[in-house]
Amino acid sequence: MSLVLFLRAVNVGGHQVFRPSLLAKQLAHLGVMNLGAAGTFVVPGTVSQQALRTEVRRRLPVPAELMICPGRDVVDLVSRHPFPNESADKDVRRFVSVMSRRLPKAPPLPLAGPSGSRWQVSIVGVSGRFALSLYRRLGPSSVDINGLVEKHFDVSATTRNWNTMCKIRDLLEGGRASR
Repeated sequence: MSLVLFLRAVNVGGHQVFRPSLLAKQLAHLGVMNLGAAGTFVVPGTVSQQALRTEVRRRLPVPAELMICPGRDVVDLVSRHPFPNESADKDVRRFVSVMSRRLPKAPPLPLAGPSGSRWQVSIVGVSGRFALSLYRRLGPSSVDINGLVEKHFDVSATTRNWNTMCKIRDLLEGGRASR
């Protein structure tokens, strides 16, 4: 089964800086594929989560929390097209936060920051370990999507653009990685 690795709090604002492409090269024996600077990797094959965690921690030059999930979970999420119709608005961007654990109980949704009609972030769904959010920039300041998820759900999380999740699905379904 393929795995997807998301690193939390790396390469953000000049902090916890490392080169994901170099880490992927160091993990080439596992077939690791790097998806950009945010610390997102697809790992095809049958490596266990514990073995992957050990290998990454041994080579990662900065401390980071690792969110590892089965590739099929990402494929299933993307295949369901989980965002509401209003997310088609060109001013609204879609994001997925990968949480460190499943929530024990589904929260009442949506949750917005700030609340009211001037929201910038709206958490619109939770599916397994994934929190689905809509983002729209209103003015010079912005609400931290990841911070809102972590605050409301009392859980560590790392957030990626919906396009990244679609790329992961494409890699997993495209035959370059096994599900």
